[in-house]
Amino acid sequence: MSPAEKRRHRRTRYFNRVLAAEVSASTRYYDRVVQCAPVLFDEGDLFALVDNADKSVVSTIEELPDLSGERRRRSAVLFNGNLNFSLDIQDLLSRVRPKMSRTSRIIAVAYNPYLKWLFRTLSAMGLSRSGNMTTFVTESAISQIASLAGFEVIRSRPCCHMPCKLLGLGSLVNRLLPAIPILRRLLALAEVIMLRPELASTDKPSISIVIPARNEAGSIRRAIEETPQMPGVDTEIIFVEGHSTDDTWEVIRQAVGEGHDTFRLSCYQQPGKGKVDAVRLGFSKANNEILTILDADLTMPPDMLPRFYEAYTGGHADFVNGSRLLYPMEGEAMRFLNHLGNLFFAKTLSVLLGMQIGDSLCGTKLLAAHDYERVERWHDDFGDFDPFGDFELLFSASELGLGCVDIPVRYKARTYGSTNISRFRHGLVLLKMTLIGLFRIRMGKTS
Repeated sequence: MSPAEKRRHRRTRYFNRVLAAEVSASTRYYDRVVQCAPVLFDEGDLFALVDNADKSVVSTIEELPDLSGERRRRSAVLFNGNLNFSLDIQDLLSRVRPKMSRTSRIIAVAYNPYLKWLFRTLSAMGLSRSGNMTTFVTESAISQIASLAGFEVIRSRPCCHMPCKLLGLGSLVNRLLPAIPILRRLLALAEVIMLRPELASTDKPSISIVIPARNEAGSIRRAIEETPQMPGVDTEIIFVEGHSTDDTWEVIRQAVGEGHDTFRLSCYQQPGKGKVDAVRLGFSKANNEILTILDADLTMPPDMLPRFYEAYTGGHADFVNGSRLLYPMEGEAMRFLNHLGNLFFAKTLSVLLGMQIGDSLCGTKLLAAHDYERVERWHDDFGDFDPFGDFELLFSASELGLGCVDIPVRYKARTYGSTNISRFRHGLVLLKMTLIGLFRIRMGKTS
């Protein structure tokens, strides 16, 4: 390597590290990464830094492995700068799509259209080996082009606002600017865009419904009776009881012992405390391909569960979230301050996570069992921060690039017992978790 090449390598090493950290936020939980059709200036430095145990490079789209048969595996196809050197991005994406499964993702590093003057100036001065990039695509443009090619943009994160450390100042800037509206997009050198192919399931995956229950004795039998049978769908219901002071556990045991004509029933007592502990136990005992949660207070009507299932199997998203805030609520289902708090957290998390969330605290959420295995690995890395489980699932869905869709439901008043939620004490906990999302997800990743 010549002295000039060594200097250039030192200049770009930090830049590639910052980009790779953002890419790796997802790929470290994927099964493999394939970089496709590297452009001329790409010497492989970014790809070498991407975190994944199974990595490979193919020179052309035609050489890309056929991922369409993957069902549980998640593979990422990496394009580094390809969008900036393409004169037909729709054609590029359309040629890739037949090789994708619904679990595949495209991760594209694209350079900022608002700074194209800078890239062209550096190239003209001989300070950049990126050559003359022909295309600079805006966020709205790539969203429309992706849709025409059968993809959805599920995440677009501006990245690397300063390309060098500069005695630590660069790292500080790259941490802070991603959290500042407008400037985060105007001043970023690049953005990491994730695209999801819009593909429906080709079969009817089985489903496990986990029902956490604490002091809900009067709702247990209704939960079974009001859960609809989905034709041709293998369904199991798993109750997890959590230290009730009424006879919830006895009612559950009796109902499970009586069995059901259609559903398989089982029940467990959680060893720990809190809803998240109950959900984790229930998911660990589940036998089926799709996992969902139904709160035992039945304020989310069980007859809405097929909507969640159909949204998943229809290919609208790999993470389905209930939203109680669209329709008028029944009676005193949610008090005014609770309603304001729910709106605040939904809007705030939508901004922090870069995905639209209508209601962050609805208890009913649905995802694939193989993705929950990735959520557990993400949780091991991220840390135990959520006693309820709602934010944990939303945070990980964003980081894993699952894609999220809301199912509006009419929130009903509970008919038995009282809520286990404390407005002010738990509100402070939720605010703390939101700040964790700001620092750990929204703010830049620099290593």
